[in-house]
Amino acid sequence: MMLSLYRRRLLGWLSYAFASEVFVVVSLTLFLPICLEQFASDNGYLSPEYVQPCSSSSGSGTSYADERCAVKIGWVWIDTASFSLYVYSMSVAFQALTVISMGSVADRPTCRKPLLLTFAFIGAFSAMLFLPLSSKSPLWFLCAVFAILANVGFGASIVAMNAYLPSLANASPEVVNARIHLGELDPSSESIPESVEVEDEQPLVSSQDSVSAPLLGISTPPKIDQNAFNATLSRATSRISALGIASGYGAGIILLLLSLIPVTKLRGSTFSLRLAIGLSGAWWAIFSIPAAIWLPNGTHDDVASFDAATGKPGDQWTLSSEIVAAWKRLGVMLRWNQIKQLQHTFRYLAAWFLLSDGFTTITSTAVLFGKTTLHMEASWLVLIGAITPAMGISGSLVFPYLQHKFSWSNLKVVVILVIMVSCIPAYGCLGFLPIVKGLPFGGLTTPGEMFGLAIYFGFAYGAFQSYARACYAELIPRGEEARWYGLFSITDKSSSFVGPLIVGLIADATGNIRYAFFFLVFMIWLAVPILLSVDVERGRADAHNHPIHQSFCEVSSSES
Repeated sequence: MMLSLYRRRLLGWLSYAFASEVFVVVSLTLFLPICLEQFASDNGYLSPEYVQPCSSSSGSGTSYADERCAVKIGWVWIDTASFSLYVYSMSVAFQALTVISMGSVADRPTCRKPLLLTFAFIGAFSAMLFLPLSSKSPLWFLCAVFAILANVGFGASIVAMNAYLPSLANASPEVVNARIHLGELDPSSESIPESVEVEDEQPLVSSQDSVSAPLLGISTPPKIDQNAFNATLSRATSRISALGIASGYGAGIILLLLSLIPVTKLRGSTFSLRLAIGLSGAWWAIFSIPAAIWLPNGTHDDVASFDAATGKPGDQWTLSSEIVAAWKRLGVMLRWNQIKQLQHTFRYLAAWFLLSDGFTTITSTAVLFGKTTLHMEASWLVLIGAITPAMGISGSLVFPYLQHKFSWSNLKVVVILVIMVSCIPAYGCLGFLPIVKGLPFGGLTTPGEMFGLAIYFGFAYGAFQSYARACYAELIPRGEEARWYGLFSITDKSSSFVGPLIVGLIADATGNIRYAFFFLVFMIWLAVPILLSVDVERGRADAHNHPIHQSFCEVSSSES
């Protein structure tokens, strides 16, 4: 039996999460920082003389003595741990530029899927290129180029993927059912998707009503208020988002466990790390195939609706003109009058700017901290990398249950998760206290504590990713999902560019990456009062009343 239209689209969306999230779990947050550091170490020298190769003092390729390992890039010597952070900073900077340029094109119904698949191919192929590149090669520095291209491909494709989320939530059975009871849809209307089995999902109607109404043909479904509809839409959005996170983390765990075999057998060699990154690229490419088949292409009705909003026929555009227009529209979106009209959306973005910096920098810093400060073996780090997404699956599934049980809003769940995660860098700061230094544990001074914090962080971070995305979906204008998720990604990447850069500078200046925990605590705690100032109901109403064609008209008038 063929899958229904809605289920095919949902499975296509989930399949891309299953394909692409592997790159984040396996490579971006675990093997890629280690591999870049090891590439640099294999070509680095011990400071301050810069005569003895780092690889000669350690079988694993990294010096764990008091001397620091540095690599010469151009005419500057930089710490090998900082090299990884600098490469990541460059990758997110290029990613932000790409996301801005593609936003307008991705909003075109016929272009969203091709863009997603194009950037998926770029990212997956770049990850696979780590396999033939040796750290002893004169071209070893190409690892930075491949890392940048892979991260750009991932980030740009995720913007296109996230743009599907609002439409998937609106087409879900419970939301369609709620729209009927709200009075927006006629139960017998042909506009109800055939794939939505409304009769099977009646959370807002009694069983007696659901049986009698279709038989008699004269009963009107009981009405619900707008708040009940908004709550249903919010739960559907967070549920779908959580499923995406859970499926992606599940894939990451599978490949991490498979990667643990060569990493352990080869004792964390550079080749084993390259192999893991290359496998994540291959996985990404293979499992993107169902997404290519099941994700929807733009229909003629979608194109006509989009053209009506823009006021331009669909054939009057070129790639170069859309890229130029995208930058102009970004300027329009960031005008003060636009910020005032959508002030709660921009407040949320301001908080996201700080939170994405803190959360993403925690993941990359923790891996480098465990390797260079706690001297953890690569196999231990792989195990931590598997524990974190495993707990992420638990968190992404447990918090929707808690949300339903205690009637929490999406925003309240985000605030709770932020406070939970802020305890991690605060705990790391305790390592500076003299009383903690005399204890066998405390302040993140032992490898065992890393395992405990991996469980705690994974449980909170998995839920945070799904709820942060779902909460934002409630605050953006309809019809401009890719553009606003592009701004969401830009905000993320702008801060993620700053975070690793500052941590790299801290590591270079102090020789102790632990000082970065103070920076992370400050960034995360600063976001909490901003989040608390967001009124989701007002923000949703402002987004609903926001004229979709306004930015198009303003850009068009500036072009004429």
